[in-house]
Amino acid sequence: MKLDRHAHTVHGMHHHHDWDRAHAPVLEVEPGATVAFEVQDASGGQLSPASTVADVAAIDFARVNPVTGPVFVRGARPGDVLEVEVLEFAPTRWGWTALIPGFGLLADAFPDPWLTGWDLAPGRATATFADGIEVPIAPFPGTIGVAPPEPGPHSIVPPRAWGGNLDVKHLTAGTKLYLPVAVEGALFSVGDTHAAQGDGEVAGTAIETAMEVALRFRVRRDLTLRAPAFETFGAAPGDRATPGGSFATTGVADDLMQAARDAVSAMIDRLVATTALDPAAAYALCSVAVDLKVHEVVDVPNWVVGAWLPKAVVRW
Repeated sequence: MKLDRHAHTVHGMHHHHDWDRAHAPVLEVEPGATVAFEVQDASGGQLSPASTVADVAAIDFARVNPVTGPVFVRGARPGDVLEVEVLEFAPTRWGWTALIPGFGLLADAFPDPWLTGWDLAPGRATATFADGIEVPIAPFPGTIGVAPPEPGPHSIVPPRAWGGNLDVKHLTAGTKLYLPVAVEGALFSVGDTHAAQGDGEVAGTAIETAMEVALRFRVRRDLTLRAPAFETFGAAPGDRATPGGSFATTGVADDLMQAARDAVSAMIDRLVATTALDPAAAYALCSVAVDLKVHEVVDVPNWVVGAWLPKAVVRW
């Protein structure tokens, strides 16, 4: 491992595909300990640089989003809060973005599988999507959480009150995540690492890639939480620098999901009209580079959602 200088290591072979308080811990640590995790990509190794769209259509969903762990943090007990400080990442050289049939905000409009690979060579600040289109790299873990209070297995896919598939792109190095503890030792796991993602992850995938991530754990009894919270310091590191501004499309509807769909559809139309991208590629780019923002929720009966694309991403 590249991050083996940390006090503890959990290798990628120690993973699980659901949340369950019955999972035996693979490591026990004291509060304050740092742990390096070896994380598999969201496909669980089912996709590689040699993969085609046929492999996307054949993905076994029982193997997706593996999380590495769990780790037992000594002293953590129900009612406490587990502080998870994100220290650093060591990405691999390759990532992928796909359109998976039946998955994503516009799944009905894009029923066919689609796949692209990304060169994530060390030292690069951006990843190339197409000629003239560069996406800033900002690694973070998409799935991160602790064991649930209820017994039995729980799906790895949806986010929950104890964390899980949060897909909060701001959880980059230097931030802190706070998770409500429901079981003794917290039983923490992490996975689904991304090299970049837009707020909303509208097509269902980001730049998915295996990584190593180093984290520090502390037990907090001065906080009371019913759901995850997080803290950034200074400018939010998951936000893209936009010195040239952004181009935003909007959706206006009496349903929040429909407003979001309309905003993304309008951005796809804009990209298809002004670049060489076809609609499927434009949709995938929205998932890794466009940020959804809820602009207005008070003027009944309609919502306003914006889809923001930094001008630095596409050379218009």
